Amino acid sequence: MKKLLLTGLISCLVGSTVAYSQGCIEPSSSASGPQVIGYIQGENVSQFKDNDESTNSFSFRRARLGVTGSIPYNFTYYVMTELSPTMGGPYILDAFLTWKAAKNYVKVSAGQFKVPFGLELSTPCQSLFTYDRSLVVNELASPFRDQGIMFSGSTDSLKIFGMEKPNIFSYSLAITNGTGVNITDTNTSKDIVGRLVFAPCNFFQIGGSFHTGEQKNPDATITKADKKTRWGADLQLKKSFGKFGFISQSEYIYGKDEGSKLVGGGCGGTPTPVIGTFKSQGYYSQLMIQTPWKIEPVVKFQSYDPNMNLSDYDATSYRKDSWVSGFNYYVNDWTRLQVNYVYNMEGSSKTDYFKYNEYKNDMLVVQLQFILH
Repeated sequence: MKKLLLTGLISCLVGSTVAYSQGCIEPSSSASGPQVIGYIQGENVSQFKDNDESTNSFSFRRARLGVTGSIPYNFTYYVMTELSPTMGGPYILDAFLTWKAAKNYVKVSAGQFKVPFGLELSTPCQSLFTYDRSLVVNELASPFRDQGIMFSGSTDSLKIFGMEKPNIFSYSLAITNGTGVNITDTNTSKDIVGRLVFAPCNFFQIGGSFHTGEQKNPDATITKADKKTRWGADLQLKKSFGKFGFISQSEYIYGKDEGSKLVGGGCGGTPTPVIGTFKSQGYYSQLMIQTPWKIEPVVKFQSYDPNMNLSDYDATSYRKDSWVSGFNYYVNDWTRLQVNYVYNMEGSSKTDYFKYNEYKNDMLVVQLQFILH
């Protein structure tokens, strides 16, 4: 029984233990040479719609294969490819070199990596508690990956305020192109992305993130640069009661786009530019229950407002709310079954949160994941 509980705990804690790394999977400390890593997420998605437009499809949400390893002295390398045709593969997803400049206190990474913004984005895809990241993260944290240089680290074993817990503070600061995966910069300006996490105990951690930058407007006749501003705050609580454990995560993100904004994209997708000036915001809150039977019930509520300037919402810019419920079943350390039902609600008024432009667009997602490492 203890072994079953440990398996579930290890799987759930992965999101926390590697939350500040740039790649999906950490290299094994015991590996002496290049280590092949990767994972596959095959799934079936049933979409329930009106007018006989419902769909049921099998696909690969993600299919990733890469290599990681160490180079003398204090250097590590990481390369990951996306092979899933659903995600537009194959292409290079991550490719960066990391130098431990001062043990775990200061690390310098250069190449293409995941930007350090927010709790859910910092969680590797194979460690997400639901089938995909929240809508607000997909919309406002993109591009998820970019090319540039990043400084990161933690307080490691230093005693802060008399506390002996390791990694009380963790930080990341990246200077990137701001253009996304495998795309060169289009101007001389760089994006700045940063994240700071305070974790004084195992029960509690709080984080803050920001992202600012300038890019060329998609309309070639507009010479004024677009400006992007993002900031976010997140909270994680973890507590065990006997053979059961509880994890609660909440995150809020605010975004302001002046000139144009990118809609969609998320993890490996291609975002669509929309001309205009927008203020957007959203949040999610989720609860996971760890059990000694390898089953982990999950419930999440998420809300996203794509245009805070509108007092009422039309068919393209209303507030989007949804409930995601289901469970994760950890077959072993490498295999996980995930079942999520997504109940979508479309808000009709900024001032009346009890009215909805409701139409059928719910989903049932069944995902099977295999990890190679």
